[in-house]
This record gives sequence, C-alpha cells and structure tokens, in this order.
Amino acid sequence: MTPEMGTLVATGSVLARIDPHDPFRKGITVIGFIVAGLIIGALARLIKPGKQNLGLVATLLLGLVGSVIGGTIANLLGTGDIMELNVLGFILAVVASVLLIGVAETLSSRQRSRR
Repeated sequence: MTPEMGTLVATGSVLARIDPHDPFRKGITVIGFIVAGLIIGALARLIKPGKQNLGLVATLLLGLVGSVIGGTIANLLGTGDIMELNVLGFILAVVASVLLIGVAETLSSRQRSRR
C-alpha cells in the first residue's frame, strides 16, 4: 500500500481507511500539538526554579516553540520525525522550554527595569 492510499486502522471489529490528507486528521494533529506544547511549557515551569511571571498563553507559546526546537534536534539526530512523539524529542523540548523561559524572564526583567 502506498502512503497516498491511507492507512488501515482497526475501529472495533471493522477496519477503516484513514486518509492522511483528511482535514479532520490535520485538525486533531494541531490540537495534539497545542496540548503537547502546554504540557511541555508547564513541565518547564515546574523544573525552572523561582517564580515566573508568565501567563497561560506565554507558557503555551514557549512550550510550542520548545517542542519545535526539541523535535527538530531529535529529527536531526535521527530518532524520528519532527511531529512524532518520542522520548528524546520530549526531553529536548522540555530543556529548550526551560531555556526559553529563562530568556523570557531576562527580557521581561530588563523591560521592567527601564520603566
């Protein structure tokens, strides 16, 4: 079977063919990416010592950027696709998010000191 034809998936006792170009599947991928970014951002905030003055949106955005960075590095190391959930990519995403939180804290403290 070629990738263009889709993938067979067992749904109960029936096999269903899922089209990889289906807009519903792309929507689910985006939702999963957002949830993963929020989880990664929250974990990074838990790991980073001290109080961070970041809201939910900032946590989500830093988690998303961290997950892209971690996934890209994991992909370059040959552990899987950038959108694939794997252990190394997850760990690198959390580390990248911790570093991004540090950068965000530094930038926000500089802006506060200028006022």
